[in-house]
Amino acid sequence: MITATTWVPRGFAAEFPVRQEVTEEEYERIADLARLQLEDAQEDLDDARAEAGEEGSKKSKKGEKDAVEMKDADEDREDKEAIDDDLKEYDLENYDEPTEEEKKTGEVMGMFGNIKGLAYYQPGEADPYITINDAEDDEEREELQIFPTDNLLIAAKSEDDVCHLEIYVYEDSADNLYVHHDIMLPAIPLCVEWLDIPVGKNLTNAPNARGSYVAVGTMDPDIEVWNLDLIDTLYPNAILGAGGAPAPTEITKKKKKSKRKAPVANDTHHIDAVLSLAGNRQHRNLLASASADKTVKLWDLNTTTCAKSYSHHTDKVCALAWHPTNSTTLLSGSYDRTVVWADMRAPDATPPRWGLESDVEDLKWDPHDNNYFYVSTEGGAVHFFDTRVLPASPAASRPVWTLQAHDKSVSSFDISPVVPGFLATGSADKTVKLWNTQTETGGPSMVSSRDLGMGRIFSTRFAPDAEVGFRLAVAGSKGAVTVWDTSTNAGIRRTFAGRVAAVAPVAEGAEVVEDRLVGVEESSGESESEDGEGEDDGEDAGPDGWESMDEKDD
Repeated sequence: MITATTWVPRGFAAEFPVRQEVTEEEYERIADLARLQLEDAQEDLDDARAEAGEEGSKKSKKGEKDAVEMKDADEDREDKEAIDDDLKEYDLENYDEPTEEEKKTGEVMGMFGNIKGLAYYQPGEADPYITINDAEDDEEREELQIFPTDNLLIAAKSEDDVCHLEIYVYEDSADNLYVHHDIMLPAIPLCVEWLDIPVGKNLTNAPNARGSYVAVGTMDPDIEVWNLDLIDTLYPNAILGAGGAPAPTEITKKKKKSKRKAPVANDTHHIDAVLSLAGNRQHRNLLASASADKTVKLWDLNTTTCAKSYSHHTDKVCALAWHPTNSTTLLSGSYDRTVVWADMRAPDATPPRWGLESDVEDLKWDPHDNNYFYVSTEGGAVHFFDTRVLPASPAASRPVWTLQAHDKSVSSFDISPVVPGFLATGSADKTVKLWNTQTETGGPSMVSSRDLGMGRIFSTRFAPDAEVGFRLAVAGSKGAVTVWDTSTNAGIRRTFAGRVAAVAPVAEGAEVVEDRLVGVEESSGESESEDGEGEDDGEDAGPDGWESMDEKDD
């Protein structure tokens, strides 16, 4: 399944990404890290067995292992004897002895008896067997090229116990979407956030430095930051959390562990899954993270350390959004059924709080009027709030309007940055719906509804650039990504043609063009049943994928 997606605006990706060369020293360092992690895992397993009183079982398994090793040794010996019999016909022991013809002529060539058939190359001539062809390098370089008119689309994917990021290139003019490269991850990814600032302890961050990086939150409490302009990289540029210290280049001998204690919430790092990330576009070195440990943390990307921790909620925090202009304030939504608007400069102040009828799934500010924000819930509703009307208490919250958009949870939604009043919602009911929120009656109305065959929808994201502002990326439980050009939908053209010049209205009697969809064909089978058999549709996974791993009431 794909749990989250995010777009990269045009012009930020390197035209020719660099393939990272891994040295022998780097391989050895990674092997040492893997060895230490295996030792940790083995010790944890031994501790668990000891506590459960399974020492006898452990000895039994060791005896079974010895028996298997003895059997393997016998099979290896039999294979070796069979190989020796096969090689007898070649008489390799006398391979260097002269033949009868060589003895007669006196020309003993030995192992170089076929020297007349060897090819010789004069100095300056290219040996095609050892000379690298520059044309092949140029061809590979062209295959990796990203043009300024291309968008990158990042998808967080989990399939068959393999977790990774897929970095797609979207060529709008060619109707082409393909995987450019991928990044392996240590745990199931739940959220991704694109960053335009270089991140890493060894980087010199000038005030105007630009880059293309992605922060990833997973079921682990650490946040990994990867450089999107590097291919085949084996280790993230930075790790935000307890896993970031010591630095990955420093490997120390593992000390004997004392009895493991349950982690306690603290001000330096998360202790549970990271459910949401939000980069600050004005203060580019700030990244906010929300976690199942009920805290929101503020990270300084220049130092890769936690600057502040906030505890405004009493349950898992699953959604974040920085205010577009008042850049020190942050919206946070939680499973405690509240939304908090807090000023990060005043951690001890009591922030405004809005109450909802069910758990928060996603939230966003209105990009066309920053006085308003949207919130979607597990109950399938979308609420529209005015921040100029602050509630006296969560129970007294009054939205401008409430839309019952779906029968199941609205796991993801987005507002077009190009078209005012254009809302897209995705739900666990497997449908994507497009809405007009600026009608004559003042409330929203549905323009179109589609089942795109993506399974349960976990992510719906509009492209950030004006040239492709109508493109909507959709992903879900089937593990595929589709880009829907909504401007080809007749209903969308009729509704929004007067709001943007890029869309022409549909003339009366004109032929209706089928919606334009661009996707990547999946070669593998589906990872889960999509007909509802064998799964409880009453327990819907949210956009962060958390609900399928853990009950909210735990």
